[in-house]
Amino acid sequence: MTRYPSPRTFLQSIELMAEEAPEEGFSLRMIFDRLDERAFGAALFILALPCCIPFLYGVPQVVSLPMMVLAGQMVAGREEPWLPQKFGQRMIDKKGLTRTAKGGRKWFGWLEKIARPRLTFLMGARGERIIGLFLVFFCASILVPLPSTNTVPGFGVAIVAFGLMARDGILVIIGSIIGTAWIATLLTLVALGVRTLTGS
Repeated sequence: MTRYPSPRTFLQSIELMAEEAPEEGFSLRMIFDRLDERAFGAALFILALPCCIPFLYGVPQVVSLPMMVLAGQMVAGREEPWLPQKFGQRMIDKKGLTRTAKGGRKWFGWLEKIARPRLTFLMGARGERIIGLFLVFFCASILVPLPSTNTVPGFGVAIVAFGLMARDGILVIIGSIIGTAWIATLLTLVALGVRTLTGS
């Protein structure tokens, strides 16, 4: 079993947790407790990781509603994330955790190398509420019942969340652009579909 020197990076902590997980995995509450993370950025990043993995079905649907709840708490100005019991008890099995950890390293390992405090004024109280509002829409779009629709908004949320953890406003902006472009694409497709159906 791989052991990392202390202090571990956030991605290393997720990888170690996946290695140590039993076959039935951990509940979302247990995951939060094991990683000892209370910040919204950390909580959202953990939940967004499975959504970034193409063709991983089931897990994104498990985590999308809790993600919306956390983003909504940011909008409300709550200082620490909290999950209702019915969401906290949702399970992610060892297979899902392992794919999440591998996906996190594959797709976001570069963030650990470049993230640093920049444009920190964006993470003020008012700024976090605005960011939370964007995240609510990004998380909601993951629920759209179309193939692979979780991947792009998942990337947007994950990059914003990592930016929040690192207090890196550049990453927050990049993730917000990705998520907003995805929402605009969905709305355009819906409008085209309505026009096609109505013949106008």
